[in-house]
This record gives sequence, C-alpha cells and structure tokens, in this order.
Amino acid sequence: TAKAINALGKADIILYDALVNPILLKYASPNVKKIFVGKRKGVHSLKQEQINNLIVDLAFTYGHVVRLKGGDPFVFGRGYEEIEYAQSFNIETEVIPGISSSVGVPALAGIPVTHRGLSESFWVITGTTRTGELSRDIKLASQSTATVVILIGVHKLHEIVEVYKSSGKANLPVALIQNGTLPNEQIALGTIFTIEEIAKEKHIGSPAVIVAGEVVKLHPEFVEQEVIEKYLLN
Repeated sequence: TAKAINALGKADIILYDALVNPILLKYASPNVKKIFVGKRKGVHSLKQEQINNLIVDLAFTYGHVVRLKGGDPFVFGRGYEEIEYAQSFNIETEVIPGISSSVGVPALAGIPVTHRGLSESFWVITGTTRTGELSRDIKLASQSTATVVILIGVHKLHEIVEVYKSSGKANLPVALIQNGTLPNEQIALGTIFTIEEIAKEKHIGSPAVIVAGEVVKLHPEFVEQEVIEKYLLN
C-alpha cells in the first residue's frame, strides 16, 4: 500500500520475509541495511524467537525498524507475536495492513471468494497447526457452503481431500495457486476427486493457496478442466 511504501522510505533498517516481492525493497533509501529473515517449510534462516529478539535489538541500535512481510501481517503472519514482544520492551509500534494472499491471490487468478448465488461467505484456514497437524477447522468448513481458502496446506493436500470426501464433497471445485502474482505462477484446477492427480501432473508445491468452493467454476479455464476430469474418471 502507499502507506507501506512511505514507511519503507523512512526506515533505518528493514527485516524482510521470503514471500516479499523484491521490488518493494527498491522503495527504501539506498543506504538502508536490509536483512533477510524468511521462513519456508523446512528452511528457516532464523527461528521466530530470534526474529523477535532481532527486532528489539535493532530498534535500540538503529531506531526505525520496518518489519516487511508478504500479504497481511495479521493473517497467519505472526505479526501480533512480534508486536507484543517489541511492546514488552516499551518500543512504539505501528501496524500497516497488507493484502492477504487468501483474497489477493484468488482474485488475481480470476476467482472471487464470494459471488451472489454461489458463496455467501468464506473461511480462511491454516492447513497446518502449530503442532504440525491438519487444522480441525477444515472438517467444520467442509460441511458448509462457504468458499474455503487454505494457506500453508499443500503438503497436507491428501488429508484435506479425505476430509472433503468424508463430507460428501467429492465433486466440489478446487484450485491450487502456486507462487500467486509472480511470473512463475502455476494453477491447478479440478475437483476434490481429481485435484491430487492434477496437482501432481503440474508439479504444484509450496507456497500455494488452496481454494475450495463453487466459485472456482468462475475461473475462465475451469470448463476446459472438466474434460480432463472426465478423462481421469474413465
């Protein structure tokens, strides 16, 4: 957002994540130090506790720290954890909301999360809990008519599919959008019944957003995908 760009221009030091578009760093002053603290599944440059400590140390050393995250810091971004830690040291903080991948990525792929006559609401769920297990909320969500957006869930795809099948939703449309908004974006379209095979064929991996719901039918290539599904079913 414009407010975030303004903050980057005033930063004394920037800590940025793995999902941050590098173009954003160009809005910082040329001599500002930039530190990568990104985390991906299985690969962490720093643990969360180390990042928390770094924010505090750098705030006292440099002054104005900008903690740059991809998406929105309060949607599975651990933003509040970091703010709470900084505030425990009486460091003044400010949140600048971003655009969550849960709505931004489907939108740019041509999939609305709500649409009159198809979806009256949407759920945003983490696919993986703190303990590494599948979120129990997915079972509840699978029983509703809402659009369900699952983040951090590609490696749990089989478990998600089984939950939806047990809810009688084998024919529900699904989209997997990998590297959303980037030049190497990939999308897999199918149904609960076929999406695992299609994702495998397209080599879909993390990071990816999973969208389950009737709104996926609105993607311009979904009709074409139905032909693939019939082939798989035969």
